Amino acid sequence: MLFIDARNMGYMADRTHRELSDEDIQQMADAYHNWRGDGPGEYADIPGFCKSATLDEIRKHGHVLTPGRYVGAAAKDEDDEPFAEKMERLTKELSTQLAEGRRLEEGIRNNLRILGYEL
Repeated sequence: MLFIDARNMGYMADRTHRELSDEDIQQMADAYHNWRGDGPGEYADIPGFCKSATLDEIRKHGHVLTPGRYVGAAAKDEDDEPFAEKMERLTKELSTQLAEGRRLEEGIRNNLRILGYEL
């Protein structure tokens, strides 16, 4: 049985509807056709996207057919930045953002004062 997990594909059109692009649909169709052996390429399991599971694997999961149980998680990109350097960079970035936040807050307060309102 082929499991395809499309939870991370497309975009949320609103709170309850996910829209898939033509490329997303084509990727799923290609995976299916490759799995069947009549597609444009060779089928291969892709962590986080698709998995060909045997009946024994499905039986081990109590016949639960949730794709996430089978496809697993996508491989994460390696983070080559040393921790100390990353923390230094991120704290500088945070400091800059906090300063910008204070500047914007003061501008809002001044605009409200001009309009006759105090916070």
